[in-house]
Amino acid sequence: MEKDLAYYMSLPYREVIEADPAGGYVGYIPELPGCITQAETKAEILEMLEDAKAAWLSTALADGLEIPEPLRDEAFSGRFNLRIPKSLHRRLAMRAKEEGVSLNQLAMYLLANG
Repeated sequence: MEKDLAYYMSLPYREVIEADPAGGYVGYIPELPGCITQAETKAEILEMLEDAKAAWLSTALADGLEIPEPLRDEAFSGRFNLRIPKSLHRRLAMRAKEEGVSLNQLAMYLLANG
C-alpha cells in the first residue's frame, strides 16, 4: 500500500483541543510536531485542525520527511519495569501495607493521580 496523503489522513491521530485563556480554542496533534491551529469556536477548531493536519502531512510528503504514525493500543502491554532506590521501595511497600493494598495497586493509584 502506498502511503500517500489519503493513507495518513485516514489514520486515527490523537487530536487535542484546549480553550485558549485569551479566547477561542487551540488544537494540535501531538504525534505531528508543530501541527497546531487556532479558532474562535469549537465547531471551527475541528475544521481548522483537519486543514492543519492535511497541510502538515502534505508538506512532509513533499519534503520526503518521515511521518510518525499514531500509537496503537496493541503497542502497550500494561506492564513496565521501574528501578527505584531501595529506600523508596521500602516506603512504598510500608504505605501499601498500611493501606491494605498491594504495592502494584498503590503504585497504580499514585501514578493515576499524578
